[in-house]
Amino acid sequence: MDVLATSPASTGPVQTLMRSTVVSRIYERWWRPGLGRMAKGVLGPGMEDEHRIARKLLELVGGDVVLDLACGPGNFSRDFARAVGDAGLVVGIDASRPMLEQAVHDTRRAGLDNLAFVHGDAASLPFRDRSFDAVCCFAALHLFAKPMSALDQMRRTLKRGGRIAVFTTCGSRSRPLRLLESLAEQRSGMRMFGPDEIVEALRARGFKDIRQQSAGFTQFVGARLPG
Repeated sequence: MDVLATSPASTGPVQTLMRSTVVSRIYERWWRPGLGRMAKGVLGPGMEDEHRIARKLLELVGGDVVLDLACGPGNFSRDFARAVGDAGLVVGIDASRPMLEQAVHDTRRAGLDNLAFVHGDAASLPFRDRSFDAVCCFAALHLFAKPMSALDQMRRTLKRGGRIAVFTTCGSRSRPLRLLESLAEQRSGMRMFGPDEIVEALRARGFKDIRQQSAGFTQFVGARLPG
């Protein structure tokens, strides 16, 4: 489903590459694992671990309705679709048409029919309030022009008791390293969130049971809304 006339302006060279056909074809097998390893560190969790962490933070059960924000080629979306079963539904949304075309292709090959994809904007989600039991945003929040607006949208579309899982950047508390991170931000267009920034942002939006796990220059954060 296409609800986006034109894609939002790119925030930098990294996001521009993410919207290319070439990267969409190598994203799941090469691009994402490679960049993830660099950012998470040698001892950080691998891709299988990331899938496990996402499922754990989202506490998925059969029949859940899940939103995968900035789903890319659907690598996590398909995993969620299997977890929620035939009674559940997963919706993947992304601003990159090549990524979504790859997602549709791979989902057909996987034989999943409880998964839909939407071409849309994370800062203006085309869904009603309280539509989802769980919302995931992995490896994308730091690329958004308005990441806090995206968090607002995720909060709006979650049901009471809904769960959220975020995987994004995590800056250092060291001043010299923060200076290097600032230079990297300017060149890449990726935002380096402060060590407590995402946790505090979720707390300010009414989330509770907030859990955070850091790995290298990244962090996994999960939380839930009151029931």
